[in-house]
Amino acid sequence: MRTIFEATLQILEKDGETALTTNRVAERAGFSVGTLYQYFPNRNAILLAMIDLERRRVVASLERLLMDAESGAAHPAEVLRAFIRILVASFGTGNAVRRHLLKRAWLLDHTPQVVAATQAIAARIRLFLERASHPDFPPPDDASLFVATRAVLGAIRAAVHEDSPLIGTPEFEDAVVRMVLGARADAMG
Repeated sequence: MRTIFEATLQILEKDGETALTTNRVAERAGFSVGTLYQYFPNRNAILLAMIDLERRRVVASLERLLMDAESGAAHPAEVLRAFIRILVASFGTGNAVRRHLLKRAWLLDHTPQVVAATQAIAARIRLFLERASHPDFPPPDDASLFVATRAVLGAIRAAVHEDSPLIGTPEFEDAVVRMVLGARADAMG
């Protein structure tokens, strides 16, 4: 599959999505188109698989961050910033081909797999805050956690779709962190 994904990226980089066909991917990957069809019925299936693979990589990276934070003495605010930095870098930045795939991915953020991943990430954030047991960072209630996690993802989604020059800048990261910290403060009273 890696060969198929690399061939797909090469075609996208060189010629754009209009040139992306299963025949070209198979040729570039060194497969017959019949072999390619055993794995992917069409070009959209290839792109969706690439997006899913990246989503899984990011979720694993976020999990590692939280596990490392739980084993250390990191302040929850520092962990929050690192968490947001990973989300922005992974789902908001990159070269032209990556940005194209990100736009496509953000159009699919309502699929059951993405919804389940978002819910799992939110639950994992709550667990981290419970385990951290920091007096200034109590675990959020359900509504606050839902709104904060979806607001972060929504800000990244909008920046990607609008090709905002802010995405990936320190100012963007700071604004997202302030938004979450402000929502947390509002929820506390």
